[in-house]
Amino acid sequence: MPLKVGDKAVDFKLKGVDGKYYSLEDFKDKKVIAIAFTCNHCPYVKAYEDRMIAIQRDYGEKGFQLIAINPNDDKKYPEDSFENMIIRAREKGYNFPYLRDEDQRIVSIYGAQVTPEIFLIDKDRIIRYHGAIDDNYSDAKKVKRHYLREAIEALLEGREVEIKETRAIGCSIKWLG
Repeated sequence: MPLKVGDKAVDFKLKGVDGKYYSLEDFKDKKVIAIAFTCNHCPYVKAYEDRMIAIQRDYGEKGFQLIAINPNDDKKYPEDSFENMIIRAREKGYNFPYLRDEDQRIVSIYGAQVTPEIFLIDKDRIIRYHGAIDDNYSDAKKVKRHYLREAIEALLEGREVEIKETRAIGCSIKWLG
């Protein structure tokens, strides 16, 4: 059963592009964490990268942390290899950890289907929002609802998240085998 809003987040220990291993425990001082299943090659992800960087920049000092996880099969999609993740993170100036879910265990537990897909968790590590970053992947200037930002602000202010779930739109997860 994939995780859903209201479930406890499942921890992980995954290697980041900086060579370090990360788990949720490493961010125990953060009030809100967004786990973003993402990758290098997907045009939807590319459309959202700058917004993800801006979200981390805007909320990082307020107790928020974005963690990007790439679960894709890099044999069929070499652009998603760990080496290319390092290059992509450097080129784009990622201000958040970019981790590799090589055996796809974590993406399977969470149940993400596309990239990018967000699971937002609170200080008690309960999933409070799941879905899309906002309502317009193709044009940041035409966004009407900033789902992720709205949910982050609610949790940082101790309020309940108004919109708890949206449909994430993106490229399908590239499963092994």
